[in-house]
Amino acid sequence: MRRPSRAPAPVQKDGPRVNEEIRNLEIQLIDQTGANLGVVKTQDAIRMAADAGFDLVEISPNTNPPVCKFLDYGKFKYSAQKKAAEARKRQKIVEIKEIKLRPMIDDHDYDVKMKAMQRFFEEGDKVKITLRYRGREMAHQEIGTRLLDRVKADVASLAKVEQDARFEGRQVVMVLAPK
Repeated sequence: MRRPSRAPAPVQKDGPRVNEEIRNLEIQLIDQTGANLGVVKTQDAIRMAADAGFDLVEISPNTNPPVCKFLDYGKFKYSAQKKAAEARKRQKIVEIKEIKLRPMIDDHDYDVKMKAMQRFFEEGDKVKITLRYRGREMAHQEIGTRLLDRVKADVASLAKVEQDARFEGRQVVMVLAPK
């Protein structure tokens, strides 16, 4: 048995419709200076845009009638592309940096870890603090709890606790985020 032939789905174009792609009978027209020319037939508007040396670009397709404007479509697309690139450039991706501690950490080692943590906060990154217990250290968990409280107190001016300390097997995890 033969299947009925189906026409392929129309390709969805990204961006606004231009000139002959505008399918509405009438549109709300705005000229190149920004003056509102009112409701005009689409074919007349396309002709007027061509006479003025512009393209007819659909700005607001969801209104009734849709709003169209005289624009140089090449410049319009170029400026939109530049705006998107600029927005991507300004975007900051927040990373999570990890600092690993042990309950019996020495003062100098602690200071080195704190300097690294301070640098991460200044760069705008979050910090995940992992406190790992080994062997008999599990019997003295209060030492680790005191250490994490000390860390919280030392970075209170730079960061806030995003996720409080919680046990995951033989380690305690806490996440701090910059203020």
